[in-house]
Amino acid sequence: MLRQVPKNAMQANTDLSVLEPAFRQAIERKLIYDLGKTFEAATDNDWYHATALAIRDRIVDVWMASQQKTREQRKKRVYYLSIEFLIGRLLLDALTNLRMVEPARRALAGMGVDLERLRTGEPDAALGNGGLGRLAACFMDSLSALQIPAFGYGIRYENGLFEQRIVDGQQHEVPEDWLATGNPWEFIRPDTRVPVGFGGSVEDAGDAGPTGRALWYPDEVIFAVPYDTPIVGWRGRHANTLRLWSARASAPLHLDKFNRGDLVGATATRARAEAISRVLYPNDGTAVGQELRLRQEFFFTSATLQDLVRRHIDEIGSIDTLPDHAAVQLNDTHPAIAVAELMRILVDEHELEWNKAWGITRATLSYTNHTLLPEALESWPVELLGRLLPRHLQIIYTINWRHLREQDRRGLADPTFIKNVSLIHEDGERSVRMAHLAFIGTHAVNGVSALHTNLLRTNVFADLAHATNTRIVNKTNGIAFRRWLFESNPELTSLLTETLGERVLDDPMALREVERHIGERSFSMRYAHARMANKARLATLLRSKTGIRVDPQSLFDVHIKRIHEYKRQLLNLIETVALYQELRAGVDHVSRVKIFAGKAAASYDRAKLFIRLANDIGHVVNNDPAIDDRLKVVFVPNYSASLAEAIIPAADLSEQISTAGMEASGTGNMKLALNGALTIGTLDGANIEIRENVGADNVIIFGLTAEEVAQRQQDLYRGSDAIAASPRLAAAIDAIANGTFSDGDTDRYAPIVAALRDYDRFMVAADFDDYWKAQRSVDRLWRSPQDWWRMSILNTARMGWFSSDRTIGEYAADIWNVPVS
Repeated sequence: MLRQVPKNAMQANTDLSVLEPAFRQAIERKLIYDLGKTFEAATDNDWYHATALAIRDRIVDVWMASQQKTREQRKKRVYYLSIEFLIGRLLLDALTNLRMVEPARRALAGMGVDLERLRTGEPDAALGNGGLGRLAACFMDSLSALQIPAFGYGIRYENGLFEQRIVDGQQHEVPEDWLATGNPWEFIRPDTRVPVGFGGSVEDAGDAGPTGRALWYPDEVIFAVPYDTPIVGWRGRHANTLRLWSARASAPLHLDKFNRGDLVGATATRARAEAISRVLYPNDGTAVGQELRLRQEFFFTSATLQDLVRRHIDEIGSIDTLPDHAAVQLNDTHPAIAVAELMRILVDEHELEWNKAWGITRATLSYTNHTLLPEALESWPVELLGRLLPRHLQIIYTINWRHLREQDRRGLADPTFIKNVSLIHEDGERSVRMAHLAFIGTHAVNGVSALHTNLLRTNVFADLAHATNTRIVNKTNGIAFRRWLFESNPELTSLLTETLGERVLDDPMALREVERHIGERSFSMRYAHARMANKARLATLLRSKTGIRVDPQSLFDVHIKRIHEYKRQLLNLIETVALYQELRAGVDHVSRVKIFAGKAAASYDRAKLFIRLANDIGHVVNNDPAIDDRLKVVFVPNYSASLAEAIIPAADLSEQISTAGMEASGTGNMKLALNGALTIGTLDGANIEIRENVGADNVIIFGLTAEEVAQRQQDLYRGSDAIAASPRLAAAIDAIANGTFSDGDTDRYAPIVAALRDYDRFMVAADFDDYWKAQRSVDRLWRSPQDWWRMSILNTARMGWFSSDRTIGEYAADIWNVPVS
């Protein structure tokens, strides 16, 4: 029997006199009866698990009621497929959304336990790498907040991406161990496991030719076992499901081999199967790694589609109405194989005629593109796809044949055009273009910022847009304010609620009213004090993680994101060297702490070299008494959602300096601006919309535009031209080249220096002088506290539009056709 979910969740959840003793009793029972521990024997991890299980019980009541309502009213569901879900820690998130932070804090304190200690001891769920996964997590939060029935689908990675350790300044990857003590938030569902096939052969089942039904006989079957985590929405009104698949071998042990003494061979099949859900983004630089990546993507996509089709048949009955009851969103290109898999399910298993199946597939699926880089638009070798998924390659060939035949019928027979729109890339090794498949197999494709969407229309998918009736629409990304303001920055949130009232917690646009208080000295002082308190805490954290002491009075200059050439950590590092050289020469600059964090892909040698350079520069700068601590460089290892929650509220300056035209959107820029950091950035991704919302006078923009970058790339612009024209840039690069930061080793950074002097693809040298000038304008602002804090407050006040609630509302209305509560 479910406990009755309060209709007025806010009123129920703020009655401390009732909640505190009840919640204390619930924690006690979990500790004793679920964990088998006494108060005296319990560790912090035991108390964390007991608290999580107690709060999970309350979430389950909401969860079950939400599912029952969805079934009874036959509501349309959203199914969000993502290779990453960077959900971070869940304890504070759940308590915040249920409005139970204070009851939990008091209940635990009454037993001698500190909630903050439990919160910081919770492991980060290692289910993502960067913006893609964090966006998916924010969207799950907003789907529940807006009471839209939804499932998030992904993979339950046992060892995540990797734990980043810095040894001698270099990144070393070791397996994440986030499940070592169990995960109290999830429910395993072995009774609803799904078989996923690979390899084998295909046999025609009729005379309909390439569009007819076929029988696929896989020679390998792996079971996808679901683990469900309920995601509760704001004020506990609704909860959705994050379903993550874990791979299991159909036969976990070959007993005959085991009994013959072949202990390794006996478990080889199990190891091969379970590798699918072991690690996020395995190195695809080898044939084995590339095959594993494809196996991962098909594994979770196939399991998901089988699961949702089964649910639809059980609840509705007819497969014909699938688009009326299911909206499937492909988060980037990783699940693009969904087009072929859904066609297989409809044609082969449900025996639909091809045209009808194609109509259902396109009406059900939609696709979010997250990249403009050609190398990031996935393609799979025909040989690999045919060997692993022979039926799907047949379906893709048929889709392409009909697609190209339609172009010929329309008189679009130009060879270059046909080559551009074909699903098969014919130059060199033949491969299947997965972004093309996602484009023509869905009814809507969206970009994630205005600039990005425009570039999709005019560049990446320009020819495909003429070839199909797929709509290209914009849905600028958003962030969950509940996580990135209310939980991450409680001091600032307290100021905002005291000033504007609790409605600011429900309506992000209410932040705009902060502008009326900019002239109030007391408000500005409290705003600045909140920042200083966050900086002091971060300084303590940096000291504990890196051993580096920093002064909270300094300007905290923050560059936190995945390490990549287009994100241009290198540009920031070169400016750091130039700044260091001027400080040594006696030039007066404001005191700065340069804070870097981010992981480089294990196979991305150039990005890993940037990490080493950052640490080498820091080693020299941080130990030079000549500059009197006026500059510090800190690389914080093992960047995660929880680390971001500590850094972002303490940031003064937000580095958003990607090469214009290469960043799809960015969400770190939104989180930092919301918390009042000033943006220094290019006109790229969502920086453009941030400037439009907060005002051009409240951001610092520099650099080439996307159009100018494209022209210089076409001209194969050489960085040596910019270096020759800039003595400051030349001196900084020379210092890197001559071993100043590498103990005299002139070979260590030779690849970086050579790339800067040759084709400057990412416009690092080209943009340096303008970046330097922009940074000096930051110095001048910092020396004028009244102007700085005015700009900072205006950033917070004007960021309401970037709520992920707004983004999800737009998806619901324009793509999914589902109502919002």
